[in-house]
Amino acid sequence: MKFIEKLSAAWAANNSLLCVGLDPDINKFPSTVKTRSDPIFAFCKEIIDATADLACAFKPQIAYFAALRAEDQLEALCDYIRETYPRIPIVLDAKRGDIGATAEQYAREAFERYGADAVTVNPYMGFDSVAPYLEWKDRSAIILCRTSNPGGSDLQFLNADGKPVYQHVAQLVADKWNTNGQCGLVVGATFPDELAQVRRIVGEMPLLVPGVGAQGGDVEATVKAGRTATGLGMMINSSRAILYAKPDEAAGEDWVKAARRVAQATRDDINRFRSAS
Repeated sequence: MKFIEKLSAAWAANNSLLCVGLDPDINKFPSTVKTRSDPIFAFCKEIIDATADLACAFKPQIAYFAALRAEDQLEALCDYIRETYPRIPIVLDAKRGDIGATAEQYAREAFERYGADAVTVNPYMGFDSVAPYLEWKDRSAIILCRTSNPGGSDLQFLNADGKPVYQHVAQLVADKWNTNGQCGLVVGATFPDELAQVRRIVGEMPLLVPGVGAQGGDVEATVKAGRTATGLGMMINSSRAILYAKPDEAAGEDWVKAARRVAQATRDDINRFRSAS
């Protein structure tokens, strides 16, 4: 099954545009998890089990695993998602960008080692740095376009031939790189006007939209700017707001239930604005 087919099925099955980001910071783990021999796997598994019926995708951020020499736990986690929730895509957030020969190895890492359905990549080195990912015909390359961080404007908003660089990236991917329907774009929720511009340029192409939750992106503005005519087209990511949600102790809520509560509220909030009517 191609990535876009798997994503479309997940959108429908869970009635959701919510992507749950997996950015495990061991310093924020509950004490009962920190003492485990596999604390990162254990923490993320609980989050996955609590939100699998609410999410259209899971997005592990590779740096959080690699920094702690926990790539084996990331492998185990991806295996767990594929075996237990095979209909939910895995988007490996790696933001890779390198020359073709090296990109081939990064593609193998993402798609063979971790079994991801999609991987985030950096377009700065041009098409030959992205092409190796597209050799995997059932997988996707999700290309950085207009990112959610404030410093993204340093380059992405530079004027080139009368329009900002991020629009050139969107046009290039839509017109030339996406020949097999394998590409997506990363466009931040913190810039809804630019998100709307990208949607106009790329049509139905799926967008990975970070920036809601802890980064402060407005859900209503994000959905209205980035939705397709059918109210789909996005993976709206929330990570820290879900992972480290504060339990309502008066209600007897633990950290897992708190994560589910926030994920469900975010999913439902997104759904309020999906219809153009």
